[in-house]
Amino acid sequence: MSKECWKPGNMLYPLPAVMVSCAEEGKADNIITVAWTGTICTNPPMAYISVRPERHSYDMIKNSGEFVINLTTKDLVKAVDYCGVRSGRDVDKFKEMNLTKEAATYVNAPLIKECPVNIECKVTEINELGSHHMFLAKVVGVNIEKDYLDEKGKFCLNDANLVMYSHGEYYGFGELLGSFGYSVQKKKRK
Repeated sequence: MSKECWKPGNMLYPLPAVMVSCAEEGKADNIITVAWTGTICTNPPMAYISVRPERHSYDMIKNSGEFVINLTTKDLVKAVDYCGVRSGRDVDKFKEMNLTKEAATYVNAPLIKECPVNIECKVTEINELGSHHMFLAKVVGVNIEKDYLDEKGKFCLNDANLVMYSHGEYYGFGELLGSFGYSVQKKKRK
C-alpha cells in the first residue's frame, strides 16, 4: 500500500450527522444539520458545534446563547440532508420534513421529537476560527427516547440506527467490533 500526501484538510471521518435546533425571539424556530460537533469535557459536561457565520442559524444561536443537538437515525436521513442544504430564511424545516417540536426542559430551543437523544446546550464561548465559528456549550439537559431502554434500564442507543457523515455521504452505524477496555480484559474462565 502506498500513500499520497495531500494539502492540509480535514479527513477526520466518520462524524455524527446531527440536527441542531435553535430559537430566537421574533424568528421562526430552525434546524441546521451539523457534522462538526463533539464532546469537549465530561465534568462539567460540554459539547461543541461549529457553524459558518453566514448560516441563518448562526445568529439565532449567537443571540439566544442556546441550542439543542438532536442525534439522528436512518429513518431521518432525508431530513438530515434537507436541513443542511435548505435555509431557514426560506423554508420552515419542521413543516417541510414533518418533524415535531417538543418543549425542552432547560432551553427555549425546541427538541426534535423524532430523534432518540436531544442534548440541551447553553453557549459558554464562541471561538471565531476561520470558515466556521465554534460554539462551546455546557450541556444542561439530555432527553432520551424510553423505547431504547432495556429491561435493566440500560440505554441501548446503538439500536437506534444512528447516522454518520463521511466525506460528503451519509452512512448507518456499523457492526460491534469491541467495547471499551476489551483489549486488556482477562479472559473469563469456564
